[in-house]
Amino acid sequence: MKYGFNLLLWSTHVTAELFPLFDKLKSAGYDGVELPLFEGDAAHYKTVRKALDSAGLACSAVTVVPPDASPISPDAAVRKKAGEHLRWAIEMTSICGGDVLCGPIHSPLAVFTGTGPTADEKARAADVLRGAAEVAASQHVLLAVEYLNRFECYFLTTAEETVALVRAVNHPHFRCMYDTFHANIEEKAAGSAIETVAPFLRHVHISENDRGTPGTGHVAWAETFRALKAARYDGWLTVEAFGRALPALAAATKIWRDLFPNPESVYEGAIKFMKESWARA
Repeated sequence: MKYGFNLLLWSTHVTAELFPLFDKLKSAGYDGVELPLFEGDAAHYKTVRKALDSAGLACSAVTVVPPDASPISPDAAVRKKAGEHLRWAIEMTSICGGDVLCGPIHSPLAVFTGTGPTADEKARAADVLRGAAEVAASQHVLLAVEYLNRFECYFLTTAEETVALVRAVNHPHFRCMYDTFHANIEEKAAGSAIETVAPFLRHVHISENDRGTPGTGHVAWAETFRALKAARYDGWLTVEAFGRALPALAAATKIWRDLFPNPESVYEGAIKFMKESWARA
């Protein structure tokens, strides 16, 4: 088991200003961090890798696809741009030493058609993501696709749909993740959702129902940890929490009030909660 913390609590782009945080997270008991990948080049991420190595931290990474680089677009040029974006994100993950690149890489955030996903969209997504998986294999990176809730996307919102996409892509470097926040909205039960994705599960986001400190809300935590243990899950348990420090991100994640006194309380409380919950499961 590896315990991680998503750096989106502090920034959408990790720079040297955040490097002192690495030692604090290591001291708190984390094995690594999750790097948001929205911008930057190889030279920049080599400096990030050096700082991670110095702190003794491993990493995963997370990215999204913008509207002009959508894998489900009917426009071949837009789909080509999606492939280029994913190639960049995979290569930056590899430079940082990351083993997993996760996120809703299937479709753009908050872009809706007014209907559910079509067969053509599913086919286009599978084709683009299969190509990305080939790139990931060459870089020794695993792609872990994330399903979201209905208020953030329409294309992929359940464990069942996610497994269907993984099977359609049909590539060993394309698997899925499970996010407790999204599942808390969309699934009937955490245990059955985890059982559904278990054959392809390679990454987990530990995120409370209000996006605050894990263990302080109403996510079915005991059921979640029991199901993960029953599935013999042994990958990253990565905390994903959001605050109001970044106005644009707070607006995107709909954080309108303070959910915790300070970031330290989140990462210190979360590591204790995860380890105790895993031991009890």
